[in-house]
Amino acid sequence: MERRRLRFWRALLPTLLALLALAASAAPLQELIDATLAGGTLKLAPGSYVGPVRVTKPLTLDGGGKAAIVGPGRGTVLSVAANGVTLRGLRISGSGESHDSIDAGILLEGADHRVEDNEIDDVLFGIHLKQVDRSRITGNRVTGKKLEQGMRGDAIRLWYSRFNLIEGNRFSRARDLTFANSPDNRIVGNQFTDGRYGMHIIFSPRLLIENNRLSDTGTGIVVLYSPDLVLRGNHVAHALTGGGAGIVFKESSDALVENNEVLHCAVGLKVDAPPQSVGALMVKNNRFAHNIVGLFFYGEEGGHRFFDNRFENNLTTVAISAPGAGSGNIWRGNTWDDYQGFDRNGDGIGDTPHEVYLFADRIWMETPMATFFRNSPVLELLDFLERLAPFSSPHLVLRDPAPRMK
Repeated sequence: MERRRLRFWRALLPTLLALLALAASAAPLQELIDATLAGGTLKLAPGSYVGPVRVTKPLTLDGGGKAAIVGPGRGTVLSVAANGVTLRGLRISGSGESHDSIDAGILLEGADHRVEDNEIDDVLFGIHLKQVDRSRITGNRVTGKKLEQGMRGDAIRLWYSRFNLIEGNRFSRARDLTFANSPDNRIVGNQFTDGRYGMHIIFSPRLLIENNRLSDTGTGIVVLYSPDLVLRGNHVAHALTGGGAGIVFKESSDALVENNEVLHCAVGLKVDAPPQSVGALMVKNNRFAHNIVGLFFYGEEGGHRFFDNRFENNLTTVAISAPGAGSGNIWRGNTWDDYQGFDRNGDGIGDTPHEVYLFADRIWMETPMATFFRNSPVLELLDFLERLAPFSSPHLVLRDPAPRMK
């Protein structure tokens, strides 16, 4: 009998040890947070901790890259309602899937936070800043839930938040990076792949968007009703689905678009007329290459300035929504791969202006349903005949008086 009991307990021992290890690893994190003094540091031991948890006082929560907070699959995993909280080296997963309650990996409220070097996955929204000021969100890796694109949440979402730095984060498999009613923020050196909009900016003036890499999204950067932006040194590629564009501006004046590279997009840059005569964009030193349409103008005459840009291997260099759209734009010193002039004096500037006229292109530009037949043999032949012997006056789209030679 004793030997039988001994064999029983020996067989049961591994299971008991596993259950004890699981209970130890799933520690009651909320109790540890509540016991930490304000301004103190809670350094977590390696293992898994049960979420959701809430921080209501200034402290540092440090996971050392080996502590995980696992949510129950509903609600937000980690919420902060205080000032001066640091979240570092945590693995966070398991949010809910409700868009109404904005279920997220991390929800921040307050000011002066630091969220750095965390890994966040299997969440609907990644990091949600709700009326947050003067905070740093740096070096995080955020991956959304495996959902259809339209059902995903934002990898990062700023709402009524100012003077924050979003730098060096890697985002993937999310809907957008959203900045709503959030002026005066800096978005620098981030990466985002597999989304709907790379960046969705609305009513958020004076943002600095610099050195970000966005690829495989429906649209790269969309700017709506947000003046005084700086877009500098960004790389936008493969924004092709749903008629997307690399960069889109709508009623967003006085922006600087400089040193960006836009490749393999449905449209490189899509802009409307400025809301007022002084609200034009400055677009300079950018490269638009291998796009279906390099530039697209809709609305009125425009008045934007295009200086020293490079247009290379776009299927159509410039398209307009109707005759007159973009006719007030100013062009100078751009490099055009379809320029047919010479540089006899060797000064690097073409001897004759570069002019773009619409011939048969007007058919598909003015009649969207005809776009399906663009570059078909029939339209190519019609375009050739129009250029050879125009039976109607072609429409001048742009004139660059000083095209730069390659």
